[in-house]
Amino acid sequence: MAESAMRHRLRSIIGGSTGNLVEWYDWYVYSAFTLYFAPVFFPQGDRTAQLLNAAAVFAVGFLMRPIGAWIMGVYSDRKGRKAGLTLSVALMCGGSLLIALSPGYDQIGWGAPALLVTARLMQGLSVGGEYGASATYLSEMAGRRRRGFFSSFQYVTLISGQLLALLVLLLLQAILPETELEAWGWRIPFVIGGALAVVVFYLRRGLAETESFKNAQAEGAGAPRSSGLALFKLYPRQALTVIALTAGGTLAFYAYSTYMQKFLVNTSGFSRETATAISAAALFVYMLIQPVAGALSDRIGRKPLMVGFGVLGVAFTWIIFTTLAKTSDPFAAFAIVLGALIIVTGYTSINAVVKAELFPAHIRALGVALPYALANTIFGGTAEYVALWFKQQGMESGFYWYVTAMIGLSLITYLRMRDTQKHSLIVED
Repeated sequence: MAESAMRHRLRSIIGGSTGNLVEWYDWYVYSAFTLYFAPVFFPQGDRTAQLLNAAAVFAVGFLMRPIGAWIMGVYSDRKGRKAGLTLSVALMCGGSLLIALSPGYDQIGWGAPALLVTARLMQGLSVGGEYGASATYLSEMAGRRRRGFFSSFQYVTLISGQLLALLVLLLLQAILPETELEAWGWRIPFVIGGALAVVVFYLRRGLAETESFKNAQAEGAGAPRSSGLALFKLYPRQALTVIALTAGGTLAFYAYSTYMQKFLVNTSGFSRETATAISAAALFVYMLIQPVAGALSDRIGRKPLMVGFGVLGVAFTWIIFTTLAKTSDPFAAFAIVLGALIIVTGYTSINAVVKAELFPAHIRALGVALPYALANTIFGGTAEYVALWFKQQGMESGFYWYVTAMIGLSLITYLRMRDTQKHSLIVED
């Protein structure tokens, strides 16, 4: 029976993770191909200005994430984690296909960036719901002794999605001339993402529901219900803790990962192809590290890993960016980028389970999703835009200090909070 239960648990975790991979592939394809499609959707100008416009649309997608987190967090708490996961991937599919089929600025003028904004709003709504549902699903499906390990696969699949986006970019760079990639080739990855999302939609309909949700539902009509008001009225400390612990972590993650590709091109002076290869290689190693760190948290607790990220992030962020800015050797650049990603692993590998362990089952998906989405919108979604703004103002190092300061603020939260491994509200084994 125990072996059968483990197989069931693994099938569910793999099923949920596969869908998460496709969701994040669709989300990150936008960032990976920005250098190519920005001139299609925006008027001609200097490269930094076009990237600023595209980054602003990227940030707009983040504005919908709190709304998606709120609506679908409540939906997942009331209708089930499986229902939330299925709805989120349907929205992502629609957004990807809209980008793939949208005409450019030369055809319909400002209608082109308007369609791009609409698609990113749909994707932002989707990702806002996806995070809470998938983080909750994976944390609840995992057993007590391996909860850190299995929940880390949320970021494994998140990174896999980002990596897959970069690999598709590398493949298209290899087989298509640059002119064709800029003209129409950038549409291919969005078509792929939309098609994969359709497949995942049907896969997710067959997922098993978690025991935590079943037990919460079994309490009947008198049981407390999930709502935005209930979250901040009854669980204000937990909600604020999620916001505070997320702020520095999500900013560091986006600074070290999605923005890094642009930084390598726009500041370090690498070609787009070399920058893509460096980012892809570093992200691959980073992906492999996540379960290791998650398993470590099951042995020593969640708090030491988060504190480690905070201390190292404060100490080395400025050094990482200033050194990388002057680096021309691709292997040295790879080592520096990987070092930054190893530092942020202390946050990314366990942040999902830490948040899930803070809330009771009836409001867990919303509690994980909404405060995270608020912090992610303010700090993660604006990371590229803020970085490019500092660069355009001629004070690029200001961004390095900004990231350092936010990690420092999150570090204070890590030091003051209880270790959720020892005080978890996920009661089912």
